[in-house]
Amino acid sequence: MKTSRRTVLKVVGVSSLTPSIALQATDAKNYMARRIIPSTGELLPVIGLGTSRVFDTNLSEKSLNPRKEIVKALLDHGGSLIDTSPMYGRAEEVTGKIAQDLKINDRLFLATKVWIEGKEAGEIQMNASSKKLNKAVIDLMQIHNLLDWKTHIKTLYEWKEQGKINYIGISHFRSNAFNQIEKIITKERIDFAQFNYSLEEREAEKRLLPLCREKGVATLINRPFMRGKLFKAVARKKLPSWTYEYNVNTWSQFFLKFILANQAVTTVIPATSNPAHMIDNLIGGIGPIPEVGLQKKMVEVVAD
Repeated sequence: MKTSRRTVLKVVGVSSLTPSIALQATDAKNYMARRIIPSTGELLPVIGLGTSRVFDTNLSEKSLNPRKEIVKALLDHGGSLIDTSPMYGRAEEVTGKIAQDLKINDRLFLATKVWIEGKEAGEIQMNASSKKLNKAVIDLMQIHNLLDWKTHIKTLYEWKEQGKINYIGISHFRSNAFNQIEKIITKERIDFAQFNYSLEEREAEKRLLPLCREKGVATLINRPFMRGKLFKAVARKKLPSWTYEYNVNTWSQFFLKFILANQAVTTVIPATSNPAHMIDNLIGGIGPIPEVGLQKKMVEVVAD
């Protein structure tokens, strides 16, 4: 039987979010943890929003309204970063439409990507992204899945110098790309690296996360729940009592705080199309963050 996140929330006694948890999030909205972008010193909230799959929808009121609530929740709880891509269907257009309707463009840190071969094609695509997002200056432009990265990195250097983008990044979602990411970080002047890291995808701990910290590269973490796989792993488990000391009330918060225990992590970008899940995720960035030493204990909880 397929186990959804809603089912897991019911297992731990939270069908969506209890009033006490929701109130706790509202009261603590100004206390979301923030971490430094090393290349500038700018502070970035530790929980953001991914849009892969979940924002690839039409522009009808029925489709936009729950996603507007998600973006409102992001801002209300101290977040700002939304990550998208031309690869994600209409996600850029939907994100831009929401930002325009809510008049919040200046409050968002918008990250998107270039995902095409060739210099001219790359520039055309990035200009189109800027238009879709209603953002004259993109906060972060990333080379998606490292496609034709040697070509695009030169363009991104030019665009950053010209003030068209604020930060340069690279991205991938598979650990078999880590060696290439490490080489780029060592040789190029990039500000961000985005990659997968979670309680059961821990390859980044070995070299990539330490290297990012050493080289002063901010990190965006995708696949924090392994597209729901982690919720299935804990479907019959209860949270240990000690987790409440860290403001961990649900498994999603548990998984997110595991990631944030690594100080080389800047921001985690879980994707969702459910406003209640967005609030649940955002609370994961509020309150005490476990020390690295506690990560082993957190792994054992799930492994058991």
